[in-house]
Amino acid sequence: MTAPAQASTRDALLSLLLERGDAEAADLAGALDLSVQVIRRHLRSLADEGLAESSTAASGPGRPSNRWSLTERGRERFPDGSRRFALGLLDSMRASLPEETLKQLLNQQAEEKAEQYRQQLGDGSLQQRLEQLTRLRRDEGYITSCSPEDDGLSWRLQEVHCSVQRIAEEFPAVCDQELLLIRRTVPDCRVERVHWRLEGGHACGFRITPIES
Repeated sequence: MTAPAQASTRDALLSLLLERGDAEAADLAGALDLSVQVIRRHLRSLADEGLAESSTAASGPGRPSNRWSLTERGRERFPDGSRRFALGLLDSMRASLPEETLKQLLNQQAEEKAEQYRQQLGDGSLQQRLEQLTRLRRDEGYITSCSPEDDGLSWRLQEVHCSVQRIAEEFPAVCDQELLLIRRTVPDCRVERVHWRLEGGHACGFRITPIES
């Protein structure tokens, strides 16, 4: 199968999963007039990318069926108007509110989000909390990684894809909000921005260093 054909099958499979909610590989193969083996190969590829997932479901006597569905990230591959709506809303707010008021509203949102994060992270070690934060950010559409720095004390939280990148390009204050969010999420640490995509970096990066008590 050539590359364009593979891309076409992949797009058709994503659309079919969106339409049906969930389905077995055999049903998907029948709908696309392809072999089950080909469909399973594409499904495994989508699963590796975090776009699709499988689950077992009982469907009467015999072995449970294996059903496939889109993940949240898979659904995000389809266009929606939320980003345009957010840009339009922020533009209207910028036109009607003082700059300081808009900044305060963004910071309030960051504080509330950080509180949600802290509740989900729990009271584990810094490593455990950062690993959980990485998972949460990935679930929200960021491509996030976290690794220890060479000094053996600090951690590097890096995002090569930001789900609010397009908004941040027009409203850089959103990036200040993101920095505040990370700081409030790990208040026992010093958080510094070390990379910034808006300044030409390939990723946004934060150095997170525990504050000595």
